[in-house]
Parts: sequence; structure tokens; C-alpha cells
Amino acid sequence: MESNTSLNASGEAVKKRPPQIKGAPTISGFHHAAIRSNRFDASIAFYSEVLGFKTKITWGTSPNRAVMLDVGDGNYVEVFERAGPAPANEATILHFALRTNDCESMTERVRASGAEITMEPKVVVIDSNIGPVPVKISFFKGPDGEIIELFENEAL
Repeated sequence: MESNTSLNASGEAVKKRPPQIKGAPTISGFHHAAIRSNRFDASIAFYSEVLGFKTKITWGTSPNRAVMLDVGDGNYVEVFERAGPAPANEATILHFALRTNDCESMTERVRASGAEITMEPKVVVIDSNIGPVPVKISFFKGPDGEIIELFENEAL
């Protein structure tokens, strides 16, 4: 039996959960999925008018606009305007983001697992329609190479 499994009352092997450490960084849920759009205005109209998503913040100017659309529960779809055709190796879905209370500590926890950190934690100020929005972010690759963002912010 692997060291990360134990036996339950019925004698079946079950995976152990990692210990919860008081004060440790946590993931409190999904934050956003980011996509690129060649038809930015049409995409925003679709997500807003058809699906009912609400604009939370916008930033940038054409051809480099972006928007965070609230899907209705405080989670978002982030849409980036794409100027021109997509590079052959770039998917429409860029990454997904997880909300965390401590980007730096969670990044260290991810690093300790052996995952590849592709961007160290840093503060980015989004110059948006509601004013400057500081966020702390980092990026890493999941087990299958998927890009995952850690996102720390109180307002979004």
C-alpha cells in the first residue's frame, strides 16, 4: 500500500488527505478561466446578453482590451482581445485561476510538490474602469502541463 493511503473501517484502501495546518495558505475556490477572443465585442455581447454575465472590470484599449465578467456567483470569465490569428501552439483557453488567501505561501507549497513555477508571485495593478486594482498572482504547470494561476485579491 502506498504511503499516502490508509485502510478504512471496511479494510478498503483510501487516499489520505493532506494535513490541514492552522494558518496555512488555502485555496478558497475557483476564480476565473481566461480566454482569448478574435471577436472581442461579439464575445462580450454573447457572454453578457445571451448568458447574462455582468462586467466587473475592464482595462486596456483596442487591440489589447480585457474584461472580467462575473458568471453570477463571484467567479469570472476573463476575456482578452486577440489582435490577429492565434499562434499555432496557443489554445483559446489560456489558463484557469484559483482564489487563494496567500499567493506566496501557496506558490511555495506548489513548488514543494515538484510542480514547475512559470511565474513567481508578483503584484500586478490592473488599471481598470473602477480604478487601480492590485492583485498578487503567480503561475505554475499542473501535472498535464495545464497552466494554473494563483490569484490573491480582496475586491475581485
